[in-house]
Amino acid sequence: METINFPWLSAIIFLPLVASLAIPLLPDKEGKTVRWYGLGVAIADLALMTYAFWQSYDLQTTGYQLAESYSWIPQLGMNWSVAVDGLSMPLILLTGLINTLAIFAAWNVKNKPRLFYALMLVMYSAQIGVFVAQDLLMFFLMWEIELVPVYLLISIWGGPKRRYAATKFILYTAAASIFILVSGFAMAFYGDTLTFDMASLGMKEYPKALELLAYAGFFVAFGVKLPVFPLHTWLPDAHGEASAPGSMILAGVLLKMGGYALIRFNMEMLPNAHVYFAPVLAILGVVNIIYGACCAFAQTNLKRRLAYSSIAHMGFVLVGIASYTEIGMSGVLLQMVSHGLIAAALFFLSGVTYERTHTLMMDKMGGVAKVMPKTFGLFTAGAMASLALPGMSGFVGELMVFLGISTSDVYSSSFKIVIVTLSAVGVILTPIYLLSMLREIFYGKQSEELKFDSFVPDVKPRELFITGCLLVPIIGIGLYPKLITQMYDAKTVEVATYARQFLPVVAEQQPSSIYAQIFTAPTLADYEVPNLLEVTD
Repeated sequence: METINFPWLSAIIFLPLVASLAIPLLPDKEGKTVRWYGLGVAIADLALMTYAFWQSYDLQTTGYQLAESYSWIPQLGMNWSVAVDGLSMPLILLTGLINTLAIFAAWNVKNKPRLFYALMLVMYSAQIGVFVAQDLLMFFLMWEIELVPVYLLISIWGGPKRRYAATKFILYTAAASIFILVSGFAMAFYGDTLTFDMASLGMKEYPKALELLAYAGFFVAFGVKLPVFPLHTWLPDAHGEASAPGSMILAGVLLKMGGYALIRFNMEMLPNAHVYFAPVLAILGVVNIIYGACCAFAQTNLKRRLAYSSIAHMGFVLVGIASYTEIGMSGVLLQMVSHGLIAAALFFLSGVTYERTHTLMMDKMGGVAKVMPKTFGLFTAGAMASLALPGMSGFVGELMVFLGISTSDVYSSSFKIVIVTLSAVGVILTPIYLLSMLREIFYGKQSEELKFDSFVPDVKPRELFITGCLLVPIIGIGLYPKLITQMYDAKTVEVATYARQFLPVVAEQQPSSIYAQIFTAPTLADYEVPNLLEVTD
């Protein structure tokens, strides 16, 4: 494996991690120096990754780029192996932006500021590591490291039920991580060669039973993170109790790790098993969309409503992954980036509203627009983006997923009609719960239970800047989607083409199977199978 001269990706990972170690040594009593230091490190890392990709990343190349590989723990066969491609590069930039803005959003943290910013930087580092790891053990290590700061951020800086929410989060996610280890070890130990290199694991030919079991194990692990019904119950509690910066990262980055891993492991490395699970993913995606929308409408807590909204929006990721189409896969990446921006904006604004009203219960609000008109305008813009208003990024992502599944030649017409119709029902429910949310908070008569301070400031310049940094790309992508799609189009086309190579003629091979009623058994052209494991300088 050839590598580049300068280790850009290692530098991007280690910069926030190493910087976090210096925080206890900073001379600071009130936390002001620490917050500037944390923000400076986050901005520096975001600038570093932007420069590295601008200078060294080729948008037309589908293979791995900026690759590095070093022997790390030879006794375990563990290597420090990192690389980036079209699937990971947009999500790395999203991670850098969301984490930087989340640190800026935590400007008023006064409880243990040193620990808070140190945890934020460690989490930042681990999240980047997840997206660039090319060694299974390294991926697992980064996945686990990221859990600890999230747990502490919720349990220390969360709401009244923070310990319950944090414990539930760590139990769900840590238990799910066992499935990564078991499935990964089963793949690594199979055959004559023991390897943890993800490229090598993807090239092995596994027995059908082993591949199906490994796929199921990975799906459970990543389905908890996405989250997929019924593995989702930790999310509303975590969002409901986390601080606004914590919720920004939870919705903006952590959920995307699950979607990314489903593509990287389940679809790319286990394409034969994906054929059998793809209809299940489509069905669970529809369940997510409708269930999340219905539950969101029933919530009176603002952040819990937004949390269930995230569950609904992540359902489109599952449907797109199941589509086997180029436009569907493109929609998946766009939906993840778009939702990361929109959810981060809405959760940040919910924190802004909470600081003024001292409540998250919407039935105790009302008439807030009269006191905070600018906040109302920003909240409305975020809600419009979330309900997929044309001209905003949410519309483009969901439309591409709809087109992907409806034009797929893999499924029967009846199956596609059911999936598209039910997904459309969820889309109709979205404006209902979002517009009713705006009405309860901002319209009508001010609730007698709402006790404002003598002076209630509207959105401050810092808060306006943070929201603007999220709304500008939301609108920009909505008006000109190529801003983001050009980053990954070459890769998503290759992934969709590669996955189609493994579509068996199910209706002919298994005429009695239920799959014969779902698949149309298309006659596939003799594609040249793309090499997903290619590494480019």
